[in-house]
Amino acid sequence: MIQIIPIFVAITKRMGELEKIRKPVKQELTEFEKVFREALKGSIPFLDFITNFILRRKGKQIRPLFVFLSARLHGQVNNSTFVAASLIELLHTATLVHDDVVDESYERRGFFSLNALWKSKVAVLVGDYLLAKGLLLAVKHKEYRLLEIVSDAVREMSEGELLQIQKSRRNGITAEEYFEIIRKKTAALISSCTACGAYSAGASEEIVERMKQFGEYAGIVFQIKDDLLDYQKTGLTGKPTGNDIREGKYTLPLILALQNSSSGEAREIRKMMRRKDLKGKDVYTVIEFAERNGGISQATEKMNEYIQTALTLLQDFPDNDARNALSELLYFIASREN
Repeated sequence: MIQIIPIFVAITKRMGELEKIRKPVKQELTEFEKVFREALKGSIPFLDFITNFILRRKGKQIRPLFVFLSARLHGQVNNSTFVAASLIELLHTATLVHDDVVDESYERRGFFSLNALWKSKVAVLVGDYLLAKGLLLAVKHKEYRLLEIVSDAVREMSEGELLQIQKSRRNGITAEEYFEIIRKKTAALISSCTACGAYSAGASEEIVERMKQFGEYAGIVFQIKDDLLDYQKTGLTGKPTGNDIREGKYTLPLILALQNSSSGEAREIRKMMRRKDLKGKDVYTVIEFAERNGGISQATEKMNEYIQTALTLLQDFPDNDARNALSELLYFIASREN
């Protein structure tokens, strides 16, 4: 019971910070929940039951937040902005459902995945349905530029996943390959959020491209933080999850540590990472190795560099509450604990 109190306080504080960031577009985000619920509706009761299950387990809605703040930064939130946010959220949810099938994952955000509850056939069909709903939404409102931006992001995400599979068959990946993978896998979707938000508010193509770059940097920060969390003490137990390590994934903390270590020690760690049945003590060995060889601290430094680069891009845009909120959102992403 002793641990629960400070953890509860920390979570409450973090949620308070997020509410402050949401403030410039709070009304729009509330309206978006209704719009998105409507966009999910189908004509089959079974499908509606499943989509309601999805809605009840939505996360922090970071991606719609990026869309609305990017629109507010350059103008006013309008119907085009709601279409953009709905399109991105539909396609993002579709990719998550499909990812769970591909990864044979039975849990998402601490709950059973669709794959666990209704098996892979239903999960794949629901993912296809969400994808189709997103495409139809954009076409219905004649938002072809938004559709182009988001479709390009989904293409990049697919390429990123395939690139990771290709590279994982080797004995680790380089830092350059790592950044190319996460730029495609994670950053592409967030960059589509900021680009679509700016475009929906009437920004020029030049501004849209610069906002896309800002979103890419934010997405890289998001993924590096995700990778760091695998090596840091989190949760009620205060233990690192080590999920990436157990799956044999080479992320930035490990890649940098391998660069800094002796060839003999690096060889032993790579040998360990090839095992299919890593034990808890093996995970801690890898984490200790990454920490001792500067992988965790250097990955944190690299994340902070991307934050500063992203903030520099923001300085050229109007100084308003949306710009301040986007800056705070970057720090929120980098300091989150889950």
